Amino acid sequence: MLGSMTSNIPLNELGEFLKKRRAELSPRTVGLPESDRPRRVAGLRREEVAQLASISTDYYMRLEQGRMQASAPVLDTLARVLHLDDDERGYLFQLAGKTTTRAQRRGRQKVQPQLQRVLDDLTATPAIVQGRRGDILAWNPLATALVIDFSRIPEKHRNYPRIQFTEPAMRTLYADWETSAQISVAQLRMEAAKFPEDPRLIELVGELSTRDQQFAKWWGDHRVAARTVGTKTLNHPVVGELVLDWDTLTASTDPDQHLTVWTAAPGSPTHERLSILASWAADQDLPASRPLT
Repeated sequence: MLGSMTSNIPLNELGEFLKKRRAELSPRTVGLPESDRPRRVAGLRREEVAQLASISTDYYMRLEQGRMQASAPVLDTLARVLHLDDDERGYLFQLAGKTTTRAQRRGRQKVQPQLQRVLDDLTATPAIVQGRRGDILAWNPLATALVIDFSRIPEKHRNYPRIQFTEPAMRTLYADWETSAQISVAQLRMEAAKFPEDPRLIELVGELSTRDQQFAKWWGDHRVAARTVGTKTLNHPVVGELVLDWDTLTASTDPDQHLTVWTAAPGSPTHERLSILASWAADQDLPASRPLT
C-alpha cells in the first residue's frame, strides 16, 4: 500500500487512480451498448476506455501500468470519459504533472501570524488552523470544547485524520463518523498528490493503514476531495446535537495553511447551543494553542 508513495510515485498513483475510476463505470453509463459476453472485471474494460478517449489500447494500458506520461489533452479527455468531478480531475492533473523534487523542502510548519490573530479574535466561533497532512497548527478554546483537547495530544500526533481514527470519542462525537472519516481520507489523498515523498505523510498513512482496516480500505479506493465547505452533525456530550456548517479559508502567505471555522445560522437551535457551549468553555478555562517559537 505504501509502495505507491515511494518510487515512481506520480505515474503509479495515476495508473491506480484510473483503474479505480473505470471499475466504477458500466458500459451503459458511458453510452456503450450492453453485451451478453461475461465481463471478467468490474466496470469498463481498458479497450473501452481507450475507444471512448480515441487513443490506442496499448497507450492506455501503459498509462495504467505507470510506464508513460500522458499529455494534457489526453488527461482532459480521460477526465471526461471517466466522469471525474472537479476535485478528481484536479487530482489527475496533479499526478500527471508532478516532479519528485517538489516535496523535498518541507520543515515544521508554524501558524501564520495573521491566522493566529484571526483565531484569537474568534471567541464565539470554534476554529482551528490546519497545515500539511491535516496537522493541527493552532486552535481556540471553543474548538477544544467542541472537538477535543488538542493540547493533551503530543505535537507529533496532533493531526486531524489521525485523531479521527485513533480517538474513540471522535466516533461518538460525529453523528455520521464513517462519512466524515471517508472525507478525511479523501482529503489526505489529495495531499499525497501534492507531497508524494513527504516522509511524515508516508508514516501517517502506514500507521493508520496498519491500525485501522477501514482506513486501509478507503485509502485503497483512491477517492479525493479538497478542503472547501460542508455540514457536519455532532452529538456533543454537553449541549447535545449540533448541525454545523464548516468553511475553509486559505492563508495567502502560505497556501498550505487553512483556517477551518464551524458556524450556525443566527437564531437556530445550534447557534443557541454554541452560545451555551462558549459559556461552558469559559467556565472550564479550556486551553487554546500558543504560537510555536
